[in-house]
Amino acid sequence: MEKEAVSHAEERADCAPGEEAPPPRDCTGACCHGGAKMAVLAYSLGKREINQHFTIKNAKLISVVAVVVLLVFHTASRHYGGGDSCEWLLSTGRYLGENVWQPYGCMMHKYKSTEAKNCLAQKWVVFVGDSRIRQLFYSFVKIIDPERREDGNKHEDISFQDEGSSVKVHFLWYPEANNSMKERLMSWIHETSAKPDVVILGAATWSIKLRGGSSETLQQYKVNLTAIAVPLQRLADHGEVYWVLQDPVNEEALSENRKMITNQQLELYNEAAMDVLNSSKGNGKSRVKVLAASRQAALETITQSDDGLHLPESTRNVGAMVLMNSLCNKLLRPIDGSCCQTLPPPNLLQKLSACFFLGSAVVFLVLHILGNSRHRRPTPPDVESLEEKKPATAAVFLGPKAPFLALCRMGIIMCYFYLCDRADVFMKEQKFYTHSTFFIPLIYIFVLGVFYSENSKETKLLNREQTDEWKGWMQLVILIYHISGASAFIPVYMHVRVLVAAYLFQTGYGHFSFFWLKGDFGLYRVCQVLFRLNFLVLVLCVVMDRPYQFYYFVPLVTFWFVVIYATLAMWPQILQKTANNSRMWHLAVLAKLLGLLVFICVFAFSQGFFESVFSVWPISKLFELNGNIHEWWFRWKLDRFVVIHGMLFAFIYLVLQKRQVLSEGKGEALFSAKISNLLLFVSVVSFITYSIWASSCKTKTECNEMHPYISVVQILAFILIRNIPGYARSIYSSFFAWFGKISLELFICQYHIWLAADTKGILVLIPGNPSLNIMVSTFIFVCVAHEISIITNDLAQVVIPKDNVALLKRLGAVGIFSLVALLLARHSA
Repeated sequence: MEKEAVSHAEERADCAPGEEAPPPRDCTGACCHGGAKMAVLAYSLGKREINQHFTIKNAKLISVVAVVVLLVFHTASRHYGGGDSCEWLLSTGRYLGENVWQPYGCMMHKYKSTEAKNCLAQKWVVFVGDSRIRQLFYSFVKIIDPERREDGNKHEDISFQDEGSSVKVHFLWYPEANNSMKERLMSWIHETSAKPDVVILGAATWSIKLRGGSSETLQQYKVNLTAIAVPLQRLADHGEVYWVLQDPVNEEALSENRKMITNQQLELYNEAAMDVLNSSKGNGKSRVKVLAASRQAALETITQSDDGLHLPESTRNVGAMVLMNSLCNKLLRPIDGSCCQTLPPPNLLQKLSACFFLGSAVVFLVLHILGNSRHRRPTPPDVESLEEKKPATAAVFLGPKAPFLALCRMGIIMCYFYLCDRADVFMKEQKFYTHSTFFIPLIYIFVLGVFYSENSKETKLLNREQTDEWKGWMQLVILIYHISGASAFIPVYMHVRVLVAAYLFQTGYGHFSFFWLKGDFGLYRVCQVLFRLNFLVLVLCVVMDRPYQFYYFVPLVTFWFVVIYATLAMWPQILQKTANNSRMWHLAVLAKLLGLLVFICVFAFSQGFFESVFSVWPISKLFELNGNIHEWWFRWKLDRFVVIHGMLFAFIYLVLQKRQVLSEGKGEALFSAKISNLLLFVSVVSFITYSIWASSCKTKTECNEMHPYISVVQILAFILIRNIPGYARSIYSSFFAWFGKISLELFICQYHIWLAADTKGILVLIPGNPSLNIMVSTFIFVCVAHEISIITNDLAQVVIPKDNVALLKRLGAVGIFSLVALLLARHSA
């Protein structure tokens, strides 16, 4: 650094006044060269300054403080601010985009016909009111039967009935809140009469229209509502009752005989209704609910009204869907319908896990009080690389406090997970895709990735730094894809499918390379990998009450690791040092890969056989989701060939490397100039061709059929483009590589503390400010993922002993415990 500064000063002195100046062109070139060096120096100093002050330790401390502050804020706002997700659903919200309504703080499920019929089976729903209530009635009915047409008479009662589900929905024409409406309501509260399960009513515009909006009419409206409130409260004890507030009007578009219906008048009538209904609330559990969300939605869309009075269809649909969510979410419990949905109490396994983490904390405190001496943490093995990281000095064994400390930290993190996803503390909102929400963050992370570029320590093809970089930027793209809802855009969806395939390609490449070079098929190595892959998921399955298959990528990678291990470990075990003695062993390796291909094809082209194998208990518990293995079949089949592609690529590469066909020195092209240029050209063309094909797909089904056969094209094209030029292999992005080291934790944690409802929504820590919310939740999310990665590695050293006898005993104990847990779960089900 000092030499660069001196050199730069000397260059400036050469061009200083009073000296014998060189020719102007040379002086300019020298000064420009010095300016470039100064820019590099400033860039390096800037990076060092950032890294010095913003360490991961400081970041985690900040995230802990942020979580505590947010917990206090949300708890206080819920306790003192009042309101719950049901009230938010019915009262407030905003448009995310055209026709996409977002209630405040919760997610609204979009109900389909079959779901609506299932929810409303055997129920009687009644709409009472004027023409705007009739509009709401039709929108509600169309959810149940999308083919229903608005063919009823305007000023008469209308009925609808679905024979299959026995759902009855009636509209009763009562345009004014008067004695006639009261008598109809009173007729339902007698003990012998049939009572509707749901009543939705509202009226005001006819009273304003017929009486010119006089103040006397408003006073009479209050009196009538006061009388009506009594039977409404009685009906609310039996079922659900909703009073619909008056929607705004577009005064300029109203006809002459409706000009007296002003927004000011409607506000007065709404205030009167709220005053009467609030004063009539008793101490009972049931009460009349006020539907105000459609009114708020109409404030933005009433200008689209044809006559200035009646709402456009899209706004009516918002009101109908709000009603359906209010009625059905607590019954059907849809994943993406958090509004008005009560959360289940913790089950037995969740309570036991809480006791386990609490017990670990108690043990740690006892050991700490007893004053155990500190022990240095040994450098954990990097089970994904080809060799373990060797500590600089011999590290002593972990002390007895270390595993309990790790479990304490894990328990605190799991508490945060539970509060985010299984407790009614934080809010959730649905996603809405726009191109800017996906591509703008991509530009940001690309700039950061370039800013944190470093020189590689080694320049071999797909070296460790490069694969970490690859996993890192792919994981960041997938995270942006999930939070932006970009799966709705097929070109992005297909490219992300390639990224998932690339992870599996690396699985085949990495594990084949390890076994081929090291020949370590020992039980310790296998358990280390399986523990690293599955520890977090298994804990979450218990704490969050989720099936194993919910985290589909981990079962997928675990399955393929077992397949790779079985393929290479079975007789004859062929290693590189064995194959060097005879080329026939290379053919034997290819024969093994061919056998694996046949195995894959048998499963892929016989769904019945596949399902019969994976539906056998207790294996089915690992692969079932919602009682079947269709999701596992879809995920497995989608990338069924890419792992064997990775293994074959690793085999060819390692053979070529051993025969010294490749040039992997610093700055050297991988092949000769002609071959390198040809392969680069073919790779670029292939990469672009695949992107064009993916962008031209009409449906996801059509693309997914071709994906298993051609995804490897873009993967191989990327590898060659990234590795053929020597300068490209000589640098890597430490920013992306850092994320690559925790890519597994990032993928798993996103379900519960970053996204919401099976990645269909977004966790809301800071309501009212989406951009700030994303930044804060992402910051905490990344810190948690990094901490879990450390905890996993710490516990792996304790849980997985190197002694095979001790390891077998522990595996036996784990097997018995798992079998008992499965039997208990099966019995309780």
